[in-house]
Amino acid sequence: MFGWLKNYMPRGIYARAALILVMPVVFLQLLVSVVFIQRHFDGVTESMTSAMNIELRFLIETAEAAATPRSALAAVRDIAQPLEVEATLPDLDAPPRDIKPFEDLTGNKVIETLRGQLPNVIAVSLADRREVLLWVETRHGPLKLDFSRRRVSASNPHQLIVIMVFFGAIMTAVAYFFLRNQLRPIKRMAGAAADYGKGRITPYTPTGAVEVRAAGTAFLDMRNRLERQAQSRTMMLSGVSHDLRSPLTRLRLGLSLIDEEDAEPLLRDVDDMERLLDGFLDFARSDAGDASEMVNPRVIVEQALSDASRMGQNVSLGLVSGPDDLVSLRPMALRRALDNLVGNALRYGNEARIGLTVTDRTVRFTVEDDGPGIPADRRDEALSPFVRLDPARNQDRGTGVGLGLSIVADIARVHGGVLRLGDSAELGGLRAELVLAR
Repeated sequence: MFGWLKNYMPRGIYARAALILVMPVVFLQLLVSVVFIQRHFDGVTESMTSAMNIELRFLIETAEAAATPRSALAAVRDIAQPLEVEATLPDLDAPPRDIKPFEDLTGNKVIETLRGQLPNVIAVSLADRREVLLWVETRHGPLKLDFSRRRVSASNPHQLIVIMVFFGAIMTAVAYFFLRNQLRPIKRMAGAAADYGKGRITPYTPTGAVEVRAAGTAFLDMRNRLERQAQSRTMMLSGVSHDLRSPLTRLRLGLSLIDEEDAEPLLRDVDDMERLLDGFLDFARSDAGDASEMVNPRVIVEQALSDASRMGQNVSLGLVSGPDDLVSLRPMALRRALDNLVGNALRYGNEARIGLTVTDRTVRFTVEDDGPGIPADRRDEALSPFVRLDPARNQDRGTGVGLGLSIVADIARVHGGVLRLGDSAELGGLRAELVLAR
């Protein structure tokens, strides 16, 4: 029912907290101003004006009882002077209608009470906040009565509203600064969690309210458990690598002692086993054993091109754009990711091209090839481990264990990024885009 309000709500926690603070204060002030203050001042104004009407009515009756205009004015002035009222008879300068400034909060009640309790009122002017001008029709002509505004309404009723708004703003500001101190630990914890998602360990100490401290402590416990698991897996990988490679090495040495023709198919099996083992180990350690450091992304691209050139691979440099800044990255993991993408491109194509785009928020590595590519409806499947899209790729150029793109996707996630697959506009094959958050 109120779902449309979400489009107009602020997104930040500070803005929402300020809204939560300001709305009740404003609503309460409006409620008090309209329901209580306005009614109170209206009641006071009506009572004061009614009391003043007794004197005004006596002056009007005195003027009506006089025989001539001169005697009427003299009689009225004799009474009006002690009452602090100025009288003019006749006065032909009466305005055609009542005059009341827009910001006069009690003017309507003054005019309404004067007209309701006095006879033959011509006009009432409240243009000057310090006085009230009243014109009344008598048998000797229009009678003008001038008296102080303070006698018919409370003085400066708007001052109370101004005071309420002023002190309401002060209290809102104090509450906002207090709440900001309560929200700062939440933002610090969110920043530490975001950095950990990008592969960086940010020092963090739980502070703030009890609930926030509990959440921060739970986050630290979770991060420590993940770090222990990563260290345990790294140690396990080292042992597995040594234990499996040693028998394979002995097997290869043993095969070298027999007839070459008989050993050739067995050596191919050993090579396949080593390649499978390398793939499994790369997949398992895709986010382990490499610390973040400040590096230049262009250096990583240049190193990948240099390695490809030494191996005689057909790899060229594509578009490179953006500032030449140092970025917190895992260089070994990124080198492994680029090697996998280049190897994947050359396995199914004849040419590969590496590009780089650096912006204020992201670092984007691209590897394009001229191979058959991957259909759009199977690209998500291609990122899953142990998946080989045989119909979509050229199997005459070799095969793998279906871990190359999955390793790259894991490395991207460690950096808080993502691996995107698309079509290469220039080479016509697959375009792999490794987007990393800065």
